[in-house]
Amino acid sequence: MSEFNQPLGGNTMPRFAGPATMMRLPTQDTAEGLDAAFIGIPMDIGTSNRPGTRLGPRQIRDESRMLRPYNMATRAAPFESLQVADIGDVPINTFHLPKSVDIITAFYDDVLKHDCIPMTLGGEHTLTLPILRAIAKKHGPVGLIHIDAHADVNEHMFGEPIAHGTPFRRAQEEGLLAHGKVVQIGLRGTGYAAEDFDWCRDQGFRVVPAEECWYRSLAPLMAEVREQMGDIPVYISFDIDGLDPSVAPGTGTVEMGGLTSTQGLEIVRGALGLNIVGCDLVEVSPPYDPSGNTALMGATLLYEMLCVLPGVKRGD
Repeated sequence: MSEFNQPLGGNTMPRFAGPATMMRLPTQDTAEGLDAAFIGIPMDIGTSNRPGTRLGPRQIRDESRMLRPYNMATRAAPFESLQVADIGDVPINTFHLPKSVDIITAFYDDVLKHDCIPMTLGGEHTLTLPILRAIAKKHGPVGLIHIDAHADVNEHMFGEPIAHGTPFRRAQEEGLLAHGKVVQIGLRGTGYAAEDFDWCRDQGFRVVPAEECWYRSLAPLMAEVREQMGDIPVYISFDIDGLDPSVAPGTGTVEMGGLTSTQGLEIVRGALGLNIVGCDLVEVSPPYDPSGNTALMGATLLYEMLCVLPGVKRGD
């Protein structure tokens, strides 16, 4: 028997049965004793268009039943060297966004006191701000790899400072992000003014629009990102709408011309070697995902993030 938790295998229990946890892993109430923990945040009260992301964590977990423990492409075997479990969902206040933000930060404060790397199943993108608040308390300002169709740097939305379109402006203003260590990949679509992404550039963010990614491998880009980040703590935030809606239609604010699924894999796999201290996969909306494929894309990307965490064993 391995000393590490193992996903329930498809030859032990049919894939359509068994526990509805991330990769059918064991559960526990806290992050005590864990190297990494999958955490759901079932929230959509900060969305501005189509709702439904409150159901995202459950659907991602369900579709994750297809994932197996060994990464055939990268030879990563995360469950041979890391203790991982699903510790359930953050009990947000679904009627009060500011209270939910504080609840999330307190929850992650507890996770991080156990020296555990949080891996979040969203939920809409508001949730990244309270997570970064907790992360910064432990690690200081972090580097950020942000994959998204949208920059999420609005000053306000309907007069509110916190919503799913504002988290990275607030994070920058609050000093949660390391200077010169923010990369945004996949931004695209229409805007309100020609200068919509210039605020990001003025802050020193590296902005890589989707059009710069078309018809090319992103492995060279990620080599540059690794050099840029160095050895500082890094957080990965992956909005599923960074992928093109042809492969990930189940989200609230789709934009055509996005990243391919293979480019999504290249970005995450290209983070190998970085000092990753947390990550999230957000904005999966099951009501617009009848096939379950968007949730499966999200589950797969989360597994790939697990495979690039520090300390993961790799085969020969």
